[in-house]
Amino acid sequence: MVIAEDVLTHNNQLIFPKGLILTDKSITRMEFFSIMYVRVEEELAVSDEESEVPSYAERLKETPEFVEFKNVFENDIATLKTSLNDIIDKGAPLDTKALLNDTIGLITASDSHVNVFDMLHNMREYDDDTYAHAVNVALICNVFARWLRLTPEEIDIATMSGLLHDIGKMKIPDEIMKKPDKLTSQEYRIVKKHCQEGFKILAHYDLHKGIKNAALMHHERNDGSGYPYGLLADKIDFYAKMVAIADVYDAMTSARIYRGPLCPFVVISVFENEGLQKYDTRFIMTFLENIVNTYLLHRVRLSNGAEGEVVYINRAHLSKPTVKCGKQYLDLAKHPEIYIEALI
Repeated sequence: MVIAEDVLTHNNQLIFPKGLILTDKSITRMEFFSIMYVRVEEELAVSDEESEVPSYAERLKETPEFVEFKNVFENDIATLKTSLNDIIDKGAPLDTKALLNDTIGLITASDSHVNVFDMLHNMREYDDDTYAHAVNVALICNVFARWLRLTPEEIDIATMSGLLHDIGKMKIPDEIMKKPDKLTSQEYRIVKKHCQEGFKILAHYDLHKGIKNAALMHHERNDGSGYPYGLLADKIDFYAKMVAIADVYDAMTSARIYRGPLCPFVVISVFENEGLQKYDTRFIMTFLENIVNTYLLHRVRLSNGAEGEVVYINRAHLSKPTVKCGKQYLDLAKHPEIYIEALI
């Protein structure tokens, strides 16, 4: 589609000019700035970008490790769904130990902590489901906490923060949460209330305050551009800062009605270009430096159609590694016009 008018931020800064052909990358950038919809020309445009980004490492799905992970993942989602529904509908106790054990079981079901990301990228058929997203974010927070060298107790708190961060969405009407069309301004305001609703639900339970604050503050941003309160960095909870990054990473690498799942290197690029002011510097740099290492030696497809293997990570430009294509070594940091569009 072609944009029919200039796209501006809430501060009237130009994001994209009228006439731009929309791609997955441009849509994601608008999503990053909370631009929920734009006007488009009536006639469809033909874009060079692939309409679908295929999942990578298909061979992984044939391994016993993936089969086990998939089974545990599905059981974990079913258990979480039952537990949260009982909490909402019946005021049932919140068994954090059982929920943690289920989530840790997913870590055990994979070869290593790094391999969790390989597994998640091949479980994308569940990504539009609130419960699957919660499990994904919990797993990412668990690994993220280890990267930050947190204590075992802190790792558990981070994991539970990810698992329960979106519990407030269960208070949002299904006709809004599952609406296939764009949300109205009023509907979007209702969706944004899930942060306060989640905090209200968890306030009744004996939980670490970081878990409760993660539900309330995971959409806050360091520069004050987030919601529900527009808090600045020093007012945002430690665990909420972690969940914010894990939440956005999982959302961007997941399929949406209006786009396919984005390649992690595209997401890393968005974080580098747009997110360094929005997230805690220590957290975002630790996350990006480690997440990019999980894709070292992965086979990728470039935006120019070439295929190769990631052989070197450029610390100054994490989304622009060196890729070996046949006998040629292509340093993407020296070729800004080329980017990694898919893991294969």
